[in-house]
Amino acid sequence: MNGKSNTGFALVLGTFMMAGCSLEPSVSYQADVKPILDKHCKSCHMEGGAGFVASGLKMDSYEDLMRGTKYGPIVVAGDSLASTLNVLVEGRADESIRMPHADTDVLNEDEIKTLKRWVDQGAKDN
Repeated sequence: MNGKSNTGFALVLGTFMMAGCSLEPSVSYQADVKPILDKHCKSCHMEGGAGFVASGLKMDSYEDLMRGTKYGPIVVAGDSLASTLNVLVEGRADESIRMPHADTDVLNEDEIKTLKRWVDQGAKDN
């Protein structure tokens, strides 16, 4: 290879790396996350629902979700390991408080991964 070819390759490689090495798709709150929350969580976490009464958490909107519970936020943007939302749906807490509770459908692996990626990507309102 000559010097020009190496320079061109390095430029293309550098541009790719600067654009973000992650091959994970960008997760959208509206298109990806909200449908999961609506399916599995909203029936309890709406005004008057058992989850709302117990915790104060509503999931009607992005703002409600990010506001969290009467005990504090449940999403730490950029950190799914520290986000209570992820801890509870992944089952990393005591089984008695895993979300959603046993009488409803648990999230499947893809839904859990989507929530994790969304939080790790900054939990954006997109």
